Parts: sequence; structure tokens; C-alpha cells
Amino acid sequence: PFVEQLAVYEPGRPLEEVARAFGFADVSGLIKLASNENLLGPSPRALDAMRASAAKMHLYPDGGCHYLRQELAARLGVEPANLVFGAGSNEIIEFLGHVFLGPGTNIVMASQAFLVYRLVAAAFEAKVVDVPMRDHAHDLDAMLRAITPQTRLVFVANPNNPTGTMVDGAALHAFLDALPDHVLAVVDEAYIELVDPAAQPELISRVRAGRNIILLRPFSKAHGLAGLRIGYGIAPPGVVALLEKFRQPFNVCAMAQDAALAALADEEHLVRTRTLVRDGLAFFEEGFRRLGLDYVPSTANFILVKTGRGREVFQQLQRLGIIVRPVDAYGLPEYVRITTGTAAQNEACLRALEQVLAGAKP
Repeated sequence: PFVEQLAVYEPGRPLEEVARAFGFADVSGLIKLASNENLLGPSPRALDAMRASAAKMHLYPDGGCHYLRQELAARLGVEPANLVFGAGSNEIIEFLGHVFLGPGTNIVMASQAFLVYRLVAAAFEAKVVDVPMRDHAHDLDAMLRAITPQTRLVFVANPNNPTGTMVDGAALHAFLDALPDHVLAVVDEAYIELVDPAAQPELISRVRAGRNIILLRPFSKAHGLAGLRIGYGIAPPGVVALLEKFRQPFNVCAMAQDAALAALADEEHLVRTRTLVRDGLAFFEEGFRRLGLDYVPSTANFILVKTGRGREVFQQLQRLGIIVRPVDAYGLPEYVRITTGTAAQNEACLRALEQVLAGAKP
């Protein structure tokens, strides 16, 4: 019976449906800055790999992601047994639920962290212990105090979606050192590769040391492969072995594996992506200051801005062909989240936002 009470993740509508609803002739009149996608698109090397892979789609994929596993292990300095693969890192969060959660257990998470954590917990009848954020960032001390003997997973999204804030390495290591042995730290690094490498907290050494931690990374953001659904976890072999018990055979499609392997080799595309994000954040920050809008400084490829009535602004922007993300589901009804895009997309978004806000003034 509890299944009937479960909440469902709210996806955005297809662009064609948005265009039809608001009277646009086709999707070319729309700019989507809602889903934190890489607006450069996939790596050219990944596109070539996808084209080559298409002719082999009558064959089942490599069920163990062998070549991708070997390449990632070498790049990360871990063993192949430290890696688990999923249809996006979201699927690995579900694996964690299968292994660690059930009635009588709980997870600890920040109140405005990624919604999927609480949805997965609910699916396994585990309690969610919400910890209020401090200045839109994880309050690690409060999260430590919230842990109980029933806690199994503690989620830290770093950088965090939807706020874009990041915990620095020293604070994160101190937090992880203080965790009790019965808790697995789940550090969601979905956006970490968009951060300057010098500012990325180094946590893989903890995996090598066999600590109770799993790092989650997708190929969706930095590598622009969101549509292929592929991600991975980095964890001690014992944790990986448990998760593998719930991984379905052939869960990662062959084209996704080939594209991800090619994307890893395209450092130029990754650098261009980081530049696009950095320039986009700077543009929006300057624009918001000019408009007198409060915003949350971000380290990811999106930025949270306080418009006063987020869902209404979201609706009005759609009428102008701009799609952003309302975040009232995160308890932030006065904000919208805007993905950084190309310079032209960012400029069009800011112009439309200024128009909407000016039109709403008494």
C-alpha cells in the first residue's frame, strides 16, 4: 500500500510540447536552460563513436563495461573492482537503496539537495532525516549530529543541485573522518568535473584506503552524454560487490559505453566546457547584480536566482521562449534555476528575465 503514496520525480515537458503550448512554430524558437545539460553538446569524438556503434545495435552490450572499466580505472588510479556502472548515476543511487535501505533505516541529507535521494529512500520505506542548509550549503556539523544508529547512508552532493554550492576539501575530509562505521558516505560528484581541477576535493584516496565511501559521477554533465544515460560509482571492492548483486545484465547500452570511452580521451572538449560554464556564471552574476537580484554563487553549470515568485516567472519566461527550472519542490519557491548556455542563449535569457520582471512591477 505504501507504493500509492510515493512521490514521482517531475520531468520537464518535451520541447515540442512546450512549443505547441505557447504558440511557437517549432522548437527553434525555444531556448532550454532548465536541465543542467552541456550546451556544447557531446564531444566530437563521442559523436564519431556513436555513429560507428550504431551498426552494432543488434548485439547485446558488454555486460561488464570491460574497456570503459579498464580505461577509467587507469585514469583514476583505482582498480577495476572499484567501479560500478549504471544507466546514469541515478541508477546507482537505486542500487544503494536495494543494498542498504529498508523499514527501520534512515538516510541523512541536506534539505535542499537532489530530490532523487529522498525518492529512493521512500521507495525502500526508509526515513529521510532532513538537515537544514546554512547559506544554501551543506551544514556538515548538523548532518553529523543528525546521524542515528539507524542511519545507513549520508548524502553529500558536491557541488549541490540545485544551489550550486560546494564544500571545500578540508571540511569534507573532517566530516568523513567523523562518520561512524555503520554509515556509508555517498558523495555525489555529478558536477565536479566542471570545477577547476585545482579546486576539486581529492576523495579517491579514501576509496583506495577502503573507507566507507562511494563517489558518484555521470557522463551527462561535463561530457554531454545525458541522453545516453551512463554513469559510474567509485567505491571499495566490498561495496561494489554488493551493488553488483542488484545491477541488471546489460544495464548500460553499447553506444553509451563507446561514447563514454571516446569522451574520456577528448580533454579539449572538457576544457571548452569548463570555459563555457565559467563565462556563463560570470555573465549571469553581473546581470543579476545590475538587476538588483539576489543569487547564490555557483560552482556548477547553473545558478539559482531569487525572483520573488519562481513558478510564475518560469511560466512567463516560457511564453518568451525561455525554459528554466522552478525549484519550489526543493522548498525554494522564490527562486528559479538557470543552466548556463552559450553566450547568445545566456543573453536571450537575461533579456527575457528583465522583461518579465519589469512587466510585473506595479
